[in-house]
Amino acid sequence: MEEILRLFPEAKRQTLQYVLRKRWINLQEIRIRLGQTMELIFNDKVERLDIRTTKQDCIFMINQLSEFSLYRMEDELREGFITIEGGHRVGLAGKVNTLKGTVKAIQYITFLNIRIAKAHEGVASTIMPYIYNDTYLNTIFIGPPQTGKTTLIRDVTRMISNGWGHVAPHKVGIVDERSEIAGSIKGIPQHNIGMRTDVMDACPKAEGMMMFIRSMSPEIIVVDEIGSHADVAALLEAIHAGVTVICTVHGASLNELQNRPSLQPVFKQRIFQRAIILERHAQPGYIKQIFNHKQENILKKSRC
Repeated sequence: MEEILRLFPEAKRQTLQYVLRKRWINLQEIRIRLGQTMELIFNDKVERLDIRTTKQDCIFMINQLSEFSLYRMEDELREGFITIEGGHRVGLAGKVNTLKGTVKAIQYITFLNIRIAKAHEGVASTIMPYIYNDTYLNTIFIGPPQTGKTTLIRDVTRMISNGWGHVAPHKVGIVDERSEIAGSIKGIPQHNIGMRTDVMDACPKAEGMMMFIRSMSPEIIVVDEIGSHADVAALLEAIHAGVTVICTVHGASLNELQNRPSLQPVFKQRIFQRAIILERHAQPGYIKQIFNHKQENILKKSRC
């Protein structure tokens, strides 16, 4: 919690610390908007603190994030987020500067979204028997935003890397384009991603998958939020090279994804042996359905 609190001016820091000291475990986001009250998003509710954000507050927070040097944040500003110690991610919005149709920087930052990263170790334990059958299976996690896709594949990565039950540890490569899975700072993962995991941080997914295949001999590659034609081409290349792929994608259902032009090749070739559908729930990573390559729901629901 300290790595989050240090971003705020002293008075607001003390108020937040008092409010969050017993509720930190349920916090998902802190949203700050210039001139408005602060919004706290918990697992089960949304609350507003009677604290308005001033221009000076925004300047203070940007200075804390950048260590008083916006120049060192140039790449992050183009992407619209900064990963901080602990793996937390701060999304940024405001006045955007463009150059030849591409984003150059966010000049006036007046909106911030602090997304709280939590490991939730063990959350993937019930999934592992579904994605392993003598070998790991190509798996895609499908769900709308904030359904726990990244949380789940992070823990899946940890368990594959360390081994679980009778299954030996495997070599894993994470292509972490948005620094969310491993939450690396200067190349050092802030989350527990296992002892046999390598990370290509802040690297485009398509390039990162090819770099791993050429240089790091992974058995499993993990990527977050595939979607472009380039992502799909690299994913197919990795699978045809004998590497298992575990990935996530935004979507509400399997049918929706099958109609998305960029993803049609993977479904036509039945690349994914498991498709895990998530839905919003009080706890992240709530599984709605698990499909095999024949699109049969194989999820066994508990009677309790």
